[in-house]
Amino acid sequence: MSDTPIYDVSHTDHSAGEYRERIDAAVGAIRDGRLIVMPTDTVYGVAADAFSPEAVGALLAAKKRGRDYPVPVLVGNIGVLAGLVVEVSGDAQKLADAFWPGPLTIIVHYSPTLAWDLGQTGGSVAVRMPDHPVALDVLSRTGPLAVSSANTHGNQPGHDASAAREQLGDAVSVYLDAGAIQDGVPSTIVDCTGDRLVVVREGALTLADLASVVPQIQRD
Repeated sequence: MSDTPIYDVSHTDHSAGEYRERIDAAVGAIRDGRLIVMPTDTVYGVAADAFSPEAVGALLAAKKRGRDYPVPVLVGNIGVLAGLVVEVSGDAQKLADAFWPGPLTIIVHYSPTLAWDLGQTGGSVAVRMPDHPVALDVLSRTGPLAVSSANTHGNQPGHDASAAREQLGDAVSVYLDAGAIQDGVPSTIVDCTGDRLVVVREGALTLADLASVVPQIQRD
């Protein structure tokens, strides 16, 4: 059994000193190249510095996954997107404007100038801005994070930090617990790398939701 501490960040006063200290611990771990577990609006995620190949490698090792499963990236504000990609299409920007923060993941071509290694990506990356105050607090200080569901490969994500720790153990340095995420619906994934936007996974957002913003969007 792991003895890595779990920090309760479920209280609502995010200006309180104890809460800030716990966010500080998570941010410090990321800056040191270590892993954290934090809540998002869909699942608990295990996170690493997106720009540290060693940290991303540790994340894949903790999950017992290979490089053929590239890691998505979470951002803390919509403006970061433009700095990560070659070009944001008008339709992709419309979806981000409409549904971020929230359960929308968009796949885009990332800029070749970025110093990151997320696995065998083929030059594309899945990006999302989560709608959870704890995740956004962390992201506002760390910048983009490589984040995958907080479980080992082939198992279900834990519904809280304790369940995540049972699977990931001491591979993670800081666990942030904001309470249980019950029946978390995964994000909807839209491929924005082609001439037309294509829904490759329908999750919390339906095709109709997306079509209300981009009528020409298609299902895979």
